[in-house]
Amino acid sequence: MYATGRKRLKRLLDLKHSQLMRNSAIGVEKESLRVNTRGSIAQTPHPKKLGSALTHPWITTDFSEALTEFITPPLHQIHDVLGFLRDTQQYVYQCLDDEFLWATSMPCVVDGETSIPIADYGTSNSGMMKHVYRKGLGYRHGCTMQVIAGVHFNYSFPPEFWPIYAELESSRMPIQDFISESYMSLIRNLQRFGWLIPYLFGASPAICKSFLGGRETSLQSFNEDTYYEPWATSLRMGDIGYQNNHENETGIKANYDTLQSYIDSLVCAISTPCPEFEKIGVKVDGEYRQLNANILQIENEYYSTIRPKQIVTGNEMPSMALKRRGVAYVELRSLDVNAFDPLGINEREMYFLECFLLFCLL
Repeated sequence: MYATGRKRLKRLLDLKHSQLMRNSAIGVEKESLRVNTRGSIAQTPHPKKLGSALTHPWITTDFSEALTEFITPPLHQIHDVLGFLRDTQQYVYQCLDDEFLWATSMPCVVDGETSIPIADYGTSNSGMMKHVYRKGLGYRHGCTMQVIAGVHFNYSFPPEFWPIYAELESSRMPIQDFISESYMSLIRNLQRFGWLIPYLFGASPAICKSFLGGRETSLQSFNEDTYYEPWATSLRMGDIGYQNNHENETGIKANYDTLQSYIDSLVCAISTPCPEFEKIGVKVDGEYRQLNANILQIENEYYSTIRPKQIVTGNEMPSMALKRRGVAYVELRSLDVNAFDPLGINEREMYFLECFLLFCLL
């Protein structure tokens, strides 16, 4: 693999195409819990001053009403991305009354599952769908796990890069098919070497004991309030964090061999009933508990360290967007919130990630 990558890189450099990468598109999504002065999850609604969480392009919520999500537009320069994130976060702070943004991935004091308010998006069809989906996540996986915060790094190579790369690879595929399959190859390589990201940038070696709610654990006690793992870098990416617990039981797992196999595997998961989730019920006493009782309610429920992405239009399903228009960019999801940087991510991390994704492509 390394020899092949070196050859591809040398051919690009020999043709003096290294400047192409300056036009890559980079974006960041960062989650932060709102907390009160006691260090507990805020019980207040998403501040009205921040606009509608359903429609605002840059400031929204994730699972919880208290889990604020910052989104940057795709920009060409890393310092511009960080500048946008900095300005947005500064504005949000000006709108918070006696509340703070928690600086780490693992949540602060959790006073039980009922202390986590599920995000509310209003009474429109799209707003209710987002709310019920999150209720389903709570019933299926527990609310506490859903308030783990992270940073997502979105990246796409420049449009003018792909014809040159396709020519170097002597590809005869239609250009969008070549782009999609190249991104899928990148994803497979990243899953092979992706352990490097939490190793270098993991920032969740400890958790508040309240996170486990009294459950038994193999973690060691640091003090009366904290559990930790001596050699851990990212507990968020470990067994207590995000998992797809029903893969082995159902035999359904995302297949990254090709874009079509990836789409097929997710479509199968969102259309296959799960007996355990059927026990929860979909509509009970006139109230929806989940969107459906299938293995996945929607594609986004599948947790993965990286996803192939295409911009959706309207209420288009992500799998249909990929099927119709191919892969447009990748979303890297294995980054902890950097507790040592006010923005949760810094320039050095982002430059490394850009180089790492290029390595995984080549």
